[in-house]
Amino acid sequence: MSEEQKKILERQLWRIADELRGQMDADEFRDYILGFIFFKYLSEKQLLLAAELLEGESISDYRTLKDGELIEAIKVESLETLGYFLSPHDLFDNIVEKGKRDFIISDIQRIFDDIEQSTMGTDSEDDFNKLFEDIDLNSTKLGRTTDDRNELVTKILYHLNMIDFNLADSESDILGDAYEYLISKFASGAGKSAGEFYTPKEVSMVLSKIVATGKCRIRSVYDPTCGSGSLLLRVGKEADIAEYFGQERNRTTYNLARMNMIMHGVHFNKFDIKQEDTLERPQHIDKRFEAIVANPPFSAKWKGKDNPLNNTDDRFSQYGKLAPLSKADFAFVQHMVYQLADNGVMACILPHGILFRGAAEGVIRKYLIEEVNCIDAIIGLPANLFYGTSIPTCILVIKKCRQDSDNIFFIDASDGFIKEGNQNKLDEEKHITAIIETYRNRQEIAKYSHIATMAEIEENDYNLNIPRYVNTYEEEEEINIEKVQRQIVKLNRELSEVELQMEVYLNEILRG
Repeated sequence: MSEEQKKILERQLWRIADELRGQMDADEFRDYILGFIFFKYLSEKQLLLAAELLEGESISDYRTLKDGELIEAIKVESLETLGYFLSPHDLFDNIVEKGKRDFIISDIQRIFDDIEQSTMGTDSEDDFNKLFEDIDLNSTKLGRTTDDRNELVTKILYHLNMIDFNLADSESDILGDAYEYLISKFASGAGKSAGEFYTPKEVSMVLSKIVATGKCRIRSVYDPTCGSGSLLLRVGKEADIAEYFGQERNRTTYNLARMNMIMHGVHFNKFDIKQEDTLERPQHIDKRFEAIVANPPFSAKWKGKDNPLNNTDDRFSQYGKLAPLSKADFAFVQHMVYQLADNGVMACILPHGILFRGAAEGVIRKYLIEEVNCIDAIIGLPANLFYGTSIPTCILVIKKCRQDSDNIFFIDASDGFIKEGNQNKLDEEKHITAIIETYRNRQEIAKYSHIATMAEIEENDYNLNIPRYVNTYEEEEEINIEKVQRQIVKLNRELSEVELQMEVYLNEILRG
């Protein structure tokens, strides 16, 4: 499918989303429209698999199949291959047909429950458990009366049914990309809460290219604050990923991440997304990951020293200090360092404060530099890249086994951006390419990048603030005072001539 066809699909889906946009808040209608698209996707995947299995049978159209034995055989194969099962009468287009003449809200709610129930006792159970819980079809937000709600839902499903998702094209991930596009559109209108579930695509590209440098295959990738899963999936565009792991505290966003994985064709056996507080209750603590990417909540609160267990937690105890209660930034860093494999690479987004703040954070930063020696690079990004905050951020790159263990590489990319509405964006060809090529070549560029020796770092008392290492100062042009004075004299003379001329014109008008 071409790029133009992709954009057409994105516009079609966004127009359908507009059917709901006037009814409720962005966060709420996001869950409905993405849930309905997901239902159609599951239905079409079921239909495609069934068509393969029915080859050679007297009935080839699964939508009209009534043979109980054949349906049961398809169910067994579907649970193994897809991880779920949809019976013929519950397929998306059959429900749309029914909606033309009958009430369907209760049917849809039952189908969502049946999809989840079909996975009980199978390997995909955790991936589908309560996956549709945020789609409340009895909510008055969809309409004041039952008939109003049914009419709106039927109309949305009808419009979706007119769109060809092109799932038969196994080489195309166009629907997954369109789904990602919708998530980004919702994020742009969600204000402060957007950062909880979405990292801008351009920033995700930088992180993913960093951790995939020199690799065509990555054994495992992990995001401890995975939001909608977009950052994990972006790494999958840079390398072949054997397994995806993630954790997300917000239940609604956790559901969105699982849907996003499935919509991008990631098999249920290849991803493990958990819902819990990463710092307090890490769910993958026994694993070590080859790649880690993250965009943790900036300066979030955490329990820190208020939880006595943190003093003995292997993730934090060796550093001598715990991250402040009001700023969990370094707690997330420590957690990721703990879970990073010896051959792994970690790239995460953080506020600039982690580079220079003192007290406990200064102690932790010094330990990471002096004792662990794992900070490989720091990349300064422009302000106003993220939804919900305008602060400038940086990328912290960490490796446990570094080739360049006697220095830290700094890049100041804070001036490289384009304006798009109220947001700043990184241009892929210009800004992202510059960052990645400079990082991979570890190239010193005047006013842009610098290789700082450990002696320099120590001289700066382990303060990693980028301006200490990358001098972007531009000398002002020297002012020629005599030349300026001559210009002032000339301007004054010209002004006097103009005033005299104006007086002549005024007298002529008065004599009239």
